[in-house]
Amino acid sequence: MKLHEYQSKRIFAQYGIPIPRGEIATTPSEARRIAEELGGRVVIKSQVLVGGRGKAGGIKLAKDADEAEGLAGRILGMDIKGLKVETVLVDAAADIRQEIYLGVVIDRAACRPVLMASAEGGVEIEEVARTNPSAIVKTHVDPFLGLRSYQTRDVAIGIGLARCLWKAFHKIAAGLVECFVGSDASLAEINPLVITGDDGLLAVDGKMLIDDNSLFRHPDLAALRDASEGTWAEAEARRFELSYVDMDGEIGCMVNGAGLAMTTMDLIKLSGGAPANFLDIGGGAKSDKVAAALRIILADARVKAVLLNIFGGITRCDEVAAGILEALQQVETNVPMVARLVGTNADEGRSMLADANLLTATTLLEAAQMAVAAAHGAS
Repeated sequence: MKLHEYQSKRIFAQYGIPIPRGEIATTPSEARRIAEELGGRVVIKSQVLVGGRGKAGGIKLAKDADEAEGLAGRILGMDIKGLKVETVLVDAAADIRQEIYLGVVIDRAACRPVLMASAEGGVEIEEVARTNPSAIVKTHVDPFLGLRSYQTRDVAIGIGLARCLWKAFHKIAAGLVECFVGSDASLAEINPLVITGDDGLLAVDGKMLIDDNSLFRHPDLAALRDASEGTWAEAEARRFELSYVDMDGEIGCMVNGAGLAMTTMDLIKLSGGAPANFLDIGGGAKSDKVAAALRIILADARVKAVLLNIFGGITRCDEVAAGILEALQQVETNVPMVARLVGTNADEGRSMLADANLLTATTLLEAAQMAVAAAHGAS
């Protein structure tokens, strides 16, 4: 789950990380009021869950309340990468002397969080990693000991931070790590963390990604989800508790089990095709869930064929077949479908699908080859 900048920074503040004074506005008049309360220059920042807001014209500096109102009026309603700006953040402008990158992610190979910093702040860290990887300084965080002061000192030295800022830098870095762990985040990022004209440190931008699987532990964070986040397919998948990831291939996949789904995608690639999605309906899925999954797949115009790979353990194959037939009554399609059903009530399920003129296969490799052939024939 992605959080907006203003949400991320408010969470950062709970962990002792200094952020600019500011509030959100949904109308130009609200932006004017906030700017008047802050006094002086303010930054008007569009709140949409995509990158590149500044390049799209979604971040502007205003010298006073009048200009803030005008700029907010131009930014509100903008379309940025397909998302409409409905909220802006009005922050007090910082006296920026230098910009730094600071972030925490999981290093899966090391099985622990890693703190990353770079003196090249204000730009995407992926671009820094590509063009100048030596500019990124990293240190792993022991899950039992936490971030130690000698680690942040080494990072500070590595990015050329003045000694007078080491203590403040450690407080912010340690707070960011605590925030990352305490929120079950997969990313907590300050970009940029700025050095101000009075030799202070200030988090003027923030970004957090929360692990969806942890949200049952964080109802307060779950309540922050923006309903407009992601595509219709992703929202529909969440509604029916389906694990869905959009990809760029032409063969739609519906599978029960994450490992089986990965294997299915591998065999599609091996057979000369490309998966259009990862979609795991999970164990014990009933017909309504199966129907929802198929509707999501068929809504993708890129899909030229669908591969249904079901292992009937907890999930009954005839129940899955019923869901497929239910979905086909709701969504008219000419997309060819290949079904591989194995396990509980597999014969009944295959019979139901064969009667509806769907292609069936007994092995996964055979199903993948049939799906690829059907997709290439359709294109």
